[in-house]
Parts: sequence; structure tokens; C-alpha cells
Amino acid sequence: MNTTTFSKAALAGMIGVAFTGCATQSNSSAVYGAGLVQREQIVRLGTLESVRQVAIQRPDSGVGTLAGVGLGGVAGSAVGGGRGSIIGAIVGAVAGGVAGNAIENSADRRPGYELTVRLDDGELRAIVQEADEPFQPGDRVRILSRGGVSRVTH
Repeated sequence: MNTTTFSKAALAGMIGVAFTGCATQSNSSAVYGAGLVQREQIVRLGTLESVRQVAIQRPDSGVGTLAGVGLGGVAGSAVGGGRGSIIGAIVGAVAGGVAGNAIENSADRRPGYELTVRLDDGELRAIVQEADEPFQPGDRVRILSRGGVSRVTH
């Protein structure tokens, strides 16, 4: 396999990996994973005291950085010839990795709420979750809990 063919194949592979990382799962209150079906949850009732908007950051997968390194390295290697293309590839890979990481970080943020609930027994609870349903202070809500994971719903 010559260098040009290898570079094209590597580039196509990196793009495929990058797009695979774009698949997301829904954490909506109306969507339950198969593992939660027919599982008992503890239900507590209360009144919503406050709603604060927050950003939820998913963990880095590294796909953005890897794709950036690959694309930057290929693009940088086209600069100059001999040592110039090697230096260009290195500089392009570093710059591409930094840019790819920044893009992944911004794409992996989603809106969320920090919800403070006063339970009917007087206790206060704060839960952070995706902003997938509207809440207002004063709303009557339920906290559904199972295995240390809780969710506020109407």
C-alpha cells in the first residue's frame, strides 16, 4: 500500500470513529432503559424550592482529540517537502489534537438543572439532572430513587 492510499484509508477510518462518537443516548424522564423496566423505585413527594440552570459535561471519549491529531497530521504533512513535511505533520497533529479536544468538550455539554426539593417530611434534597422537562419553584414533584440514583419528575 503506497503512502497516499494509506493516508486516505487512515483519514477515512478516523472520520468513521469520530462519527461513531456522535451517537447519544436519551436520558429523558419519558425513556427507560431495559434494565429499569419492572424494577422497584422509592418514591418521595415534595415541593420544588429552587431551579438553577447548570451545564452537564459528559466524560471525554478522546475521539475528538484522536480525530484532530489524525486530520491535523495529514494536513500538516502536505506542507513543504522532506523535513518540512515532517515538521508540518507534527505541528498539524498537535494543533489538530488541541482543536479536536476543544470541539469535543463543547459538544459534550448539555443543559441541566440543579433542583432543590423540600420533601413532605421537611428534609431538603438537591438533585442535578438533564433539563428535559420544565420545572418551576412551587411545583409538586416526585423524587424517584433506585440504587443511589435519583430523578425529579412531575
